Amino acid sequence: MTRAKPTVAELIAGKGKRQLTDIFVLSLDEVQAVEEAGLDMMCLPDEMMSDEVREAAPTTFIIAALAYGVHATTDEYLRTGMAMYRLGADAVYCAAGLDTVARLAAEGLAVVGHIGFIPTHRTWYGGYRATGKTADSALKVWRQARALEDAGAFAAEIELVPEPVAAAISQRSPLFLISMGSGAGCDAQYLFSMDILGTNTGHYPRHAKKYRDFRAEYQRLHNERVAAYGEYRADVEAGAYPAPGHKLGIDEAELARFVETLDAGADGRQQEPQGPVQWTEIATPPR
Repeated sequence: MTRAKPTVAELIAGKGKRQLTDIFVLSLDEVQAVEEAGLDMMCLPDEMMSDEVREAAPTTFIIAALAYGVHATTDEYLRTGMAMYRLGADAVYCAAGLDTVARLAAEGLAVVGHIGFIPTHRTWYGGYRATGKTADSALKVWRQARALEDAGAFAAEIELVPEPVAAAISQRSPLFLISMGSGAGCDAQYLFSMDILGTNTGHYPRHAKKYRDFRAEYQRLHNERVAAYGEYRADVEAGAYPAPGHKLGIDEAELARFVETLDAGADGRQQEPQGPVQWTEIATPPR
C-alpha cells in the first residue's frame, strides 16, 4: 500500500493518538534516507529546499526552517515562506516574533513556532539550559503556547521542557507539539540527523541518541583515501604504474614505419585534413 503524505489537517486530527517522527536534515542524501526509512516529517534549512528535495521525499511532510537572524523583517520572512510553499514545503518553521507568525499564518502558510528553550534566545536563559522546571517557568512555556495559538501557528517545537510539563501543555493545547528533549507526552519526537548518525563534532545533549558512528567511518574512509594516494605515488616512483594493462599499444609494423620516417628526417607534418576528422584508429574518444 502506497504511503500518502500527511496534511496539516491530518496532523491536527491525529493529535494525541500516536507519536510521529521528525528529523532535521542537511543534505539530499539524508532527505532520500528519511523517505526510504518511512519517517513522518523532516525539517531542513530554507536555503536547502528545492524541487529535488520535494521529488526525493514525495510522502514526507517537509518543514522549511526560516533562518532566524538572516531574515530581518516580516516581509522577508513572508517572501521566503512563500518561496518555500512554491517549492513544495508543507510548512515553515519560524522563531521570529508573534507579529511575524501572525502575518505568515494570515497568508495561509502553515507555521511551526517554538516554545520552551529557544536556542536563538539562549543568552536570556544563561546558555543552553532546560526551562519549565519551576511552576513559574512552566507557566511561561504555557503562555508561549497560548500566544502561538492566538497568532495562528498550527504547531510548535517544544524544547528542553520536563516531560510532565510538556505533556500537560500538549493535553490542553490544540497545537501539534514536536518534542525536542521534552519527553513522550507530545505529538512527535524530533532529533537532528547529525546526532542520530554520530557526525556531531560538539556536545551531545542528554535527549540525543546516537544510532550510528559515522565519524569513525568517515575517519576510516579518510585513512583509506590517504593510503590509496600513497600507494599510487609509490607505484609511479617505482615504475609499477602505468603497468602494461594501463597502456595503449600500436601494431609493430606501424610503429616501425613511424620510427623509420622519423629517423629519415621527416618533420612529421601532413596536409590539413579535408572535412571532419574521423577517429578510426582510437577505440574511445580522447579524454
